[in-house]
Amino acid sequence: MIELKEVNKSFGSQHVLHDISIVFETGKVNFIIGRSGSGKSVMTKCIVGLLEVDTGEVLYAGRNFSAMSNRDRKEIRQEIGMLFQGSALFDSLTVEENVKFPLTLFSKMTAKEMTDRVNFCLERVQLEGSNKKFPSEISGGMQKRVGIARAIAMNPKYLFCDEPNSGLDPQTSIVIDTLIKEITYEFNMTTVVVSHDMNSVVEAGDRINFVNEGSIWWKGDKQEILRSSNQELNDFVYASEFMRVVKDNIK
Repeated sequence: MIELKEVNKSFGSQHVLHDISIVFETGKVNFIIGRSGSGKSVMTKCIVGLLEVDTGEVLYAGRNFSAMSNRDRKEIRQEIGMLFQGSALFDSLTVEENVKFPLTLFSKMTAKEMTDRVNFCLERVQLEGSNKKFPSEISGGMQKRVGIARAIAMNPKYLFCDEPNSGLDPQTSIVIDTLIKEITYEFNMTTVVVSHDMNSVVEAGDRINFVNEGSIWWKGDKQEILRSSNQELNDFVYASEFMRVVKDNIK
Protein backbone atom coordinates (compact mmCIF):
# COMPACT_ATOMS: atom_id res chain seq x y z
CA MET A 1 0.00 0.00 0.00
CA ILE A 2 1.07 3.57 -0.72
CA GLU A 3 -0.48 6.40 1.24
CA LEU A 4 -0.24 10.17 0.87
CA LYS A 5 -1.14 12.31 3.87
CA GLU A 6 -1.90 16.01 3.36
CA VAL A 7 0.76 16.46 0.67
CA ASN A 8 1.40 19.98 -0.60
CA LYS A 9 3.71 21.10 -3.39
CA SER A 10 4.40 24.57 -4.76
CA PHE A 11 6.71 26.05 -7.36
CA GLY A 12 7.35 29.61 -6.27
CA SER A 13 3.97 31.29 -5.88
CA GLN A 14 2.16 28.51 -7.78
CA HIS A 15 0.50 26.08 -5.37
CA VAL A 16 0.18 22.88 -7.44
CA LEU A 17 -0.90 20.24 -4.89
CA HIS A 18 -3.34 21.08 -2.10
CA ASP A 19 -3.51 18.77 0.93
CA ILE A 20 -3.54 15.55 -1.11
CA SER A 21 -4.60 12.54 0.98
CA ILE A 22 -5.01 9.28 -0.89
CA VAL A 23 -4.47 5.52 -0.54
CA PHE A 24 -3.30 3.27 -3.37
CA GLU A 25 -4.36 -0.27 -2.51
CA THR A 26 -2.25 -3.41 -2.82
CA GLY A 27 -3.33 -5.95 -5.41
CA LYS A 28 -5.35 -3.38 -7.33
CA VAL A 29 -4.91 -1.15 -10.37
CA ASN A 30 -5.19 2.39 -8.99
CA PHE A 31 -5.80 5.08 -11.61
CA ILE A 32 -4.97 8.78 -11.38
CA ILE A 33 -7.00 10.70 -13.95
CA GLY A 34 -7.48 14.38 -14.71
CA ARG A 35 -6.98 17.07 -17.29
CA SER A 36 -3.55 18.25 -18.41
CA GLY A 37 -2.19 20.62 -15.80
CA SER A 38 -4.39 19.21 -13.03
CA GLY A 39 -1.40 18.16 -10.91
CA LYS A 40 -1.44 14.39 -11.43
CA SER A 41 2.09 14.22 -12.91
CA VAL A 42 3.52 16.38 -10.11
CA MET A 43 1.82 14.12 -7.58
CA THR A 44 3.31 11.02 -9.18
CA LYS A 45 6.79 12.56 -9.19
CA CYS A 46 6.39 13.34 -5.50
CA ILE A 47 5.36 9.75 -4.80
CA VAL A 48 8.51 8.29 -6.40
CA GLY A 49 10.82 11.01 -5.09
CA LEU A 50 11.61 12.85 -8.32
CA LEU A 51 10.17 15.90 -6.56
CA GLU A 52 10.21 16.63 -2.84
CA VAL A 53 6.96 17.43 -1.06
CA ASP A 54 6.76 20.75 0.74
CA THR A 55 4.62 19.37 3.56
CA GLY A 56 2.89 16.07 4.22
CA GLU A 57 3.98 12.44 4.03
CA VAL A 58 4.42 9.74 1.39
CA LEU A 59 4.25 6.31 3.00
CA TYR A 60 5.21 2.95 1.47
CA ALA A 61 3.71 0.20 3.65
CA GLY A 62 3.95 2.60 6.57
CA ARG A 63 7.53 3.70 5.82
CA ASN A 64 7.82 7.48 5.59
CA PHE A 65 9.54 7.81 2.22
CA SER A 66 9.33 11.62 2.20
CA ALA A 67 11.35 11.88 5.43
CA MET A 68 14.15 9.56 4.29
CA SER A 69 17.55 10.51 2.94
CA ASN A 70 18.38 9.47 -0.63
CA ARG A 71 20.52 6.67 0.78
CA ASP A 72 17.68 5.31 2.90
CA ARG A 73 15.28 5.52 -0.05
CA LYS A 74 17.36 3.08 -2.08
CA GLU A 75 15.66 0.02 -0.60
CA ILE A 76 12.19 1.28 -1.51
CA ARG A 77 13.27 2.38 -4.98
CA GLN A 78 14.44 -1.17 -5.67
CA GLU A 79 10.87 -2.28 -4.94
CA ILE A 80 9.48 0.03 -7.65
CA GLY A 81 8.94 -0.83 -11.31
CA MET A 82 8.32 1.90 -13.89
CA LEU A 83 6.56 1.74 -17.25
CA PHE A 84 7.25 4.97 -19.09
CA GLN A 85 4.97 6.72 -21.59
CA GLY A 86 7.22 6.11 -24.58
CA SER A 87 8.50 2.72 -23.34
CA ALA A 88 11.96 4.39 -22.94
CA LEU A 89 13.87 1.40 -24.29
CA PHE A 90 17.54 1.72 -25.11
CA ASP A 91 17.75 1.62 -28.92
CA SER A 92 21.28 0.22 -28.92
CA LEU A 93 20.38 -2.70 -26.65
CA THR A 94 18.52 -5.86 -27.61
CA VAL A 95 15.19 -6.77 -26.03
CA GLU A 96 17.01 -9.15 -23.67
CA GLU A 97 19.56 -6.51 -22.70
CA ASN A 98 16.82 -3.94 -22.05
CA VAL A 99 14.97 -6.26 -19.69
CA LYS A 100 18.22 -7.32 -18.02
CA PHE A 101 19.35 -3.72 -17.47
CA PRO A 102 17.89 -3.19 -13.94
CA LEU A 103 19.11 -6.64 -12.90
CA THR A 104 22.70 -5.77 -13.80
CA LEU A 105 22.46 -2.55 -11.79
CA PHE A 106 20.60 -3.63 -8.69
CA SER A 107 20.57 -7.42 -8.29
CA LYS A 108 23.19 -9.88 -7.12
CA MET A 109 22.06 -12.57 -9.55
CA THR A 110 24.49 -14.71 -11.48
CA ALA A 111 24.54 -14.38 -15.27
CA LYS A 112 22.42 -17.54 -15.61
CA GLU A 113 19.91 -16.34 -13.01
CA MET A 114 19.56 -13.04 -14.86
CA THR A 115 19.00 -14.81 -18.18
CA ASP A 116 16.40 -17.09 -16.58
CA ARG A 117 14.63 -14.09 -15.07
CA VAL A 118 14.64 -12.23 -18.40
CA ASN A 119 13.19 -15.25 -20.16
CA PHE A 120 10.48 -15.60 -17.51
CA CYS A 121 9.50 -11.93 -17.85
CA LEU A 122 9.43 -12.08 -21.64
CA GLU A 123 7.30 -15.22 -21.55
CA ARG A 124 4.94 -13.50 -19.11
CA VAL A 125 4.31 -10.70 -21.62
CA GLN A 126 4.10 -13.20 -24.49
CA LEU A 127 7.36 -12.17 -26.14
CA GLU A 128 9.35 -15.38 -25.82
CA GLY A 129 11.92 -15.74 -28.58
CA SER A 130 12.33 -12.00 -29.14
CA ASN A 131 15.50 -11.74 -27.01
CA LYS A 132 17.91 -10.78 -29.77
CA LYS A 133 15.72 -8.28 -31.56
CA PHE A 134 16.28 -4.54 -31.25
CA PRO A 135 13.49 -2.08 -30.39
CA SER A 136 13.47 -0.77 -33.97
CA GLU A 137 12.62 -4.28 -35.18
CA ILE A 138 9.41 -4.67 -33.16
CA SER A 139 6.06 -2.86 -33.09
CA GLY A 140 5.02 -0.14 -30.64
CA GLY A 141 2.81 -2.56 -28.76
CA MET A 142 5.65 -5.06 -28.47
CA GLN A 143 7.94 -2.30 -27.25
CA LYS A 144 5.41 -1.50 -24.54
CA ARG A 145 5.35 -5.15 -23.51
CA VAL A 146 9.15 -5.15 -23.33
CA GLY A 147 8.80 -2.10 -21.08
CA ILE A 148 6.44 -4.08 -18.83
CA ALA A 149 8.87 -7.03 -18.78
CA ARG A 150 11.67 -4.69 -17.70
CA ALA A 151 9.42 -3.07 -15.09
CA ILE A 152 8.71 -6.43 -13.42
CA ALA A 153 12.25 -7.83 -13.78
CA MET A 154 13.13 -6.94 -10.18
CA ASN A 155 9.86 -8.49 -8.93
CA PRO A 156 8.62 -5.11 -7.65
CA LYS A 157 6.03 -4.48 -4.96
CA TYR A 158 4.98 -1.24 -6.65
CA LEU A 159 4.37 -0.58 -10.35
CA PHE A 160 3.95 2.90 -11.83
CA CYS A 161 2.61 3.29 -15.37
CA ASP A 162 2.65 6.67 -17.13
CA GLU A 163 0.10 6.82 -19.96
CA PRO A 164 0.74 3.15 -20.86
CA ASN A 165 -1.46 3.25 -23.98
CA SER A 166 -0.11 6.46 -25.46
CA GLY A 167 0.32 6.07 -29.23
CA LEU A 168 -1.24 2.61 -29.38
CA ASP A 169 -4.23 1.49 -31.44
CA PRO A 170 -7.41 0.48 -29.52
CA GLN A 171 -6.88 -3.26 -29.92
CA THR A 172 -3.28 -3.13 -28.69
CA SER A 173 -4.37 -0.85 -25.84
CA ILE A 174 -6.73 -3.56 -24.60
CA VAL A 175 -3.84 -6.06 -24.64
CA ILE A 176 -1.72 -3.71 -22.51
CA ASP A 177 -4.61 -2.96 -20.11
CA THR A 178 -5.27 -6.66 -19.66
CA LEU A 179 -1.60 -7.41 -19.09
CA ILE A 180 -1.22 -4.67 -16.46
CA LYS A 181 -4.32 -5.97 -14.68
CA GLU A 182 -3.17 -9.59 -14.80
CA ILE A 183 0.34 -8.99 -13.45
CA THR A 184 -1.04 -6.73 -10.71
CA TYR A 185 -3.27 -9.54 -9.45
CA GLU A 186 -0.72 -12.30 -10.10
CA PHE A 187 2.13 -10.63 -8.19
CA ASN A 188 -0.08 -8.73 -5.71
CA MET A 189 1.51 -5.40 -6.61
CA THR A 190 0.35 -1.89 -5.80
CA THR A 191 -0.12 -0.53 -9.32
CA VAL A 192 -0.57 3.18 -10.02
CA VAL A 193 -1.57 4.24 -13.54
CA VAL A 194 -1.60 7.86 -14.72
CA SER A 195 -3.87 8.15 -17.74
CA HIS A 196 -6.22 10.32 -19.81
CA ASP A 197 -7.70 7.23 -21.46
CA MET A 198 -11.18 6.49 -20.14
CA ASN A 199 -11.26 3.26 -22.16
CA SER A 200 -8.38 2.03 -19.98
CA VAL A 201 -10.13 3.17 -16.81
CA VAL A 202 -13.22 1.14 -17.73
CA GLU A 203 -11.11 -1.84 -18.82
CA ALA A 204 -8.57 -2.06 -16.00
CA GLY A 205 -9.38 0.37 -13.18
CA ASP A 206 -10.11 -0.99 -9.71
CA ARG A 207 -9.78 2.29 -7.83
CA ILE A 208 -9.97 5.67 -9.58
CA ASN A 209 -8.84 9.06 -8.30
CA PHE A 210 -9.86 12.22 -10.14
CA VAL A 211 -7.46 15.14 -9.72
CA ASN A 212 -8.65 18.65 -10.48
CA GLU A 213 -6.92 21.95 -9.73
CA GLY A 214 -4.35 20.19 -7.56
CA SER A 215 -6.88 18.44 -5.30
CA ILE A 216 -8.63 15.09 -5.15
CA TRP A 217 -12.17 15.87 -6.33
CA TRP A 218 -13.49 12.31 -6.50
CA LYS A 219 -12.56 8.74 -5.52
CA GLY A 220 -14.35 5.52 -6.39
CA ASP A 221 -14.46 2.45 -8.60
CA LYS A 222 -15.27 2.07 -12.30
CA GLN A 223 -18.92 1.33 -11.61
CA GLU A 224 -19.35 4.40 -9.43
CA ILE A 225 -17.61 6.68 -11.89
CA LEU A 226 -20.26 6.00 -14.53
CA ARG A 227 -23.01 7.11 -12.14
CA SER A 228 -21.29 10.01 -10.41
CA SER A 229 -23.08 13.35 -10.00
CA ASN A 230 -19.78 15.25 -9.78
CA GLN A 231 -20.08 17.72 -12.65
CA GLU A 232 -16.34 18.32 -13.11
CA LEU A 233 -15.73 14.58 -13.21
CA ASN A 234 -18.56 14.01 -15.68
CA ASP A 235 -17.25 16.75 -17.97
CA PHE A 236 -13.92 14.91 -18.07
CA VAL A 237 -15.26 11.36 -18.29
CA TYR A 238 -17.84 11.97 -21.02
CA ALA A 239 -15.70 14.19 -23.25
CA SER A 240 -15.26 11.31 -25.72
CA GLU A 241 -17.93 9.85 -27.96
CA PHE A 242 -17.10 6.35 -26.70
CA MET A 243 -17.89 7.28 -23.09
CA ARG A 244 -21.09 9.07 -24.09
CA VAL A 245 -22.24 5.83 -25.71
CA VAL A 246 -21.33 3.94 -22.53
CA LYS A 247 -23.35 6.44 -20.50
CA ASP A 248 -26.38 6.04 -22.75
CA ASN A 249 -26.20 2.25 -22.40
CA ILE A 250 -26.31 2.30 -18.60
CA LYS A 251 -29.33 4.58 -18.33
